[in-house]
Amino acid sequence: MDKVVRVPADAVADIPDATSLAVGGFGLSGVPNVLIAALYAQGATALSVVSNNCGVDGGGLGVLLAAGRIARVTCSYIGSNKEFARQYLGGALEVELVPQGTLAERLRAGGCGIPAFYTPAGVGTQVAEGGLPLRYGVDGEVAVASPPKEVREFGGRAHVLEHGITTDFALVRAWKGDRHGNLVFRRAARNFNPLAAMAGRVTVAEVEHLVEPGELDPDGVHVPGVFVQRVVPMTPTQAADKGIEKRTVRMGVRVEECR
Repeated sequence: MDKVVRVPADAVADIPDATSLAVGGFGLSGVPNVLIAALYAQGATALSVVSNNCGVDGGGLGVLLAAGRIARVTCSYIGSNKEFARQYLGGALEVELVPQGTLAERLRAGGCGIPAFYTPAGVGTQVAEGGLPLRYGVDGEVAVASPPKEVREFGGRAHVLEHGITTDFALVRAWKGDRHGNLVFRRAARNFNPLAAMAGRVTVAEVEHLVEPGELDPDGVHVPGVFVQRVVPMTPTQAADKGIEKRTVRMGVRVEECR
C-alpha cells in the first residue's frame, strides 16, 4: 500500500478540534515541524497533546501553544518555555507532568495494547499520592489536582499503577521512510518518535529521505509500516532545518547544543 501524501496540508486536513495528539521529538531533535506548521495553518484547536516537551517559544509545539490551540499537555519536561509557564500558571492550560521513563513506557504500552502496568518510579511522591497541580485558577490557586494512584507491592517493593496512552493521531519525524510506512530514526530523534508513532491510531510521519520499498534493511527498521498510515516526504531544505535549543560560548569556542 502506497501511503505517501505529497502535501503536508492534505496529511493533517482531517485532524479535528478537541482531538488527542501524540507528537514525537526530544527537545528540538526529531520534531515534526513541517506537520506542526501544516496543523497550525489548518486551524485545529483545543488539542490534547502528549509529548516529551511542548517545544520552545516560537518553535515546535510552541507555535501551536502560543496560538492558544492546545488545551492540555501530558509531558515530562517544561524547560525554558516561558509561554508554557505563563499559560499553565495562569490557568489557561492543563498539564500532567509524568516522569520521563514512565511517559515513554505509557506510550509504548498503549501502542502494544497493554492497558496498564506497575512501576516503582514515583512511589512516595505526589506522582503516586496525588496533589500535583493539573490546572491553576486565575487566582493562582490549584483548581484541579491529580488524583492518587493505586500502589501495590511486588517482591517487597512498592509499585504505582500507570495507564498506557493511546491518541487519536500522532505526528512524528523520521530520518528515512518508505512508501509502506516503515520508518528509521537517527540518534536523539529515536527517543520518543517511535513511541509516539505506535500510540497514535492514525500516525502521520514526515520523512527526511523517502526510499522505495525494499531499500530499508529490515533489521534496521525502528517502526514497521503497520503503525503508520501516512508518509509525507520533506524537501531537502526542510530536512536540513535542524533546530538548536541552546548556544553558549566556552573558553572562546562556541558550543551548539542540539536537542
